[in-house]
Amino acid sequence: MKTEARFLLAVVLMLGVLIGTNRLFPPIPTPEADVLGDSVGTAVETGADREAVSTEAGPERAPADVTLPADPELPSGTAVDRPVPSSSGPREIEVAVEGPRYRYRFSSVGARMVSGELLDFEALNRNGPVELIPEGTGGYFGQRLVVGRDTLDLSNAAFRVEPVDGLRLREDGPAESLRFIYDHPSGEFSFDVEYVFDPADYSVLVRGGVRGVDRALLVTDLGEGLAYAEADSALEARSMAYVYNHLQDGVRSTVLEKADPTIVEGPLVWAAFRNKFFVMAMLAGENDDLTDTNYLGGLIVRGSDLPERVRVGAAQTVTAEGGYAYRLFMGPQEYALLSSVGQGMEDVNPYGWRFFRPIIRPFVSIIMTILVFLHTNLSIGYGWVLVIFGVLMRIVFFPLYHKSMKAQLRNMAVQPLVKEIQDRHKDNPEKLQKEMMRLYKEHGFNPLAGCLPMLLPWPVLIALFFVFQNTIELRAVEFLWLPDLSAKDPFYILPVLLAISMFLIQWVSLRSLDQDNPQMKMMMYIMPPMMLFIFMNLPSGLNLYYATANIATLPQQVWIARERARMKEGPPLSMASRD
Repeated sequence: MKTEARFLLAVVLMLGVLIGTNRLFPPIPTPEADVLGDSVGTAVETGADREAVSTEAGPERAPADVTLPADPELPSGTAVDRPVPSSSGPREIEVAVEGPRYRYRFSSVGARMVSGELLDFEALNRNGPVELIPEGTGGYFGQRLVVGRDTLDLSNAAFRVEPVDGLRLREDGPAESLRFIYDHPSGEFSFDVEYVFDPADYSVLVRGGVRGVDRALLVTDLGEGLAYAEADSALEARSMAYVYNHLQDGVRSTVLEKADPTIVEGPLVWAAFRNKFFVMAMLAGENDDLTDTNYLGGLIVRGSDLPERVRVGAAQTVTAEGGYAYRLFMGPQEYALLSSVGQGMEDVNPYGWRFFRPIIRPFVSIIMTILVFLHTNLSIGYGWVLVIFGVLMRIVFFPLYHKSMKAQLRNMAVQPLVKEIQDRHKDNPEKLQKEMMRLYKEHGFNPLAGCLPMLLPWPVLIALFFVFQNTIELRAVEFLWLPDLSAKDPFYILPVLLAISMFLIQWVSLRSLDQDNPQMKMMMYIMPPMMLFIFMNLPSGLNLYYATANIATLPQQVWIARERARMKEGPPLSMASRD
């Protein structure tokens, strides 16, 4: 069962317990009381294993939303629908770009990135830093030009590199550039691409020019997803997806396990691959000031030789002057960092279900701000941050729980009056309704009053679930016996503690009733094991928060039980005749 499905089941069950408990909690006097790729054709064929975009004998075609000239002139000798020949031979050299946060390696063949390491993050499935580019993919960000019905494949062309020794960036140094130039032997066609690296940023500006052809479409290879870096590769595979932000339709995400070859029509603000904690994205334009000419025209999604992967190419129109530009972001999914990138990049890993995102998105921002603030200003680890945060949340929600408790006690006190009205006017529904409304006005009786204050924190609780599921700040963070707060508890201590605390909360509530309640007793024995089953494979950070919050709730439940007992000892309410 997927993590989201487990959580949805938990939400439904807990809501059932919440509403059912409030309906069943007051004593019932009697039983009657009612309480874009290498070769994209024009058709899709269904194969034995999966759909594949058909490979036709003719040349590659551009997406339908891009208008190109019918027969543009190509420079003499330029190859069509095969790699462009090199003027200096096929010799390949690799150049390195090393900064404080990253280490990239580029190949002179195709100006492709063949390795991208994030130095601040250790891979959990091998020694060394996190690697973004999987082995066997041939490198990412190769370029191809679509000119009318012809394709100029530059991904295997030999480029000159400037500087040939690569770059070594200083922490407080300026941005520096790595440039690749291809000159066709005829001298009539050239192509260059320049990468501009900021030593303090994960963003890379990419710009270049095309000379010798007019009105071309540039297709940039985004690759086949990110390399595995987590200890649980199966869980990581389930979160691997390609995502894009459509100008009109917003953010759309497709898990690679379920992805099929297709063409995504633009305009797109950005396109990306992401897993649970990291992202590699291509953003349109040099900055946030986008125009009609620098949006991404669309995506070409095609099959891959790697299992459960697809290869994605992003298309954009080359300007009339022969220029193009875009940005790359290759780094962690830190909420504040992605927000600073702009263009809605913070939604690259959307929180929750689409219909619920507008509700929980503000809570996500607030929660992340609080967690980072506590960690930074108290100088404590995130394990203790979650413990403190769990207690703080109970303190913040205490007024709501207190209001709910008072409503429950009020409803319990007027139950004899409710029963009396029902008995006296059981044959007169109109009179019964009128008297119930009068009872509500005089005593504040409302059967749902105990539930509504308890439902208000639910958006926050659901937001917490998705925050703890994908918070990179918790990745590889140790706490007590836990090796990684973003992974499950290896000894299942926290899920068991969560189930025990839930049992105790219900046990205290059940003991405050003045008569036996079979329904509540059944839930007391069924719900904790079900919660144990649902939460046992969820991140230990999430279990730590919920277990702490439950334990912090126990004193409150004991106090409510005492108030109920005091209420039962008080004088009963009575009402005068109203006939």
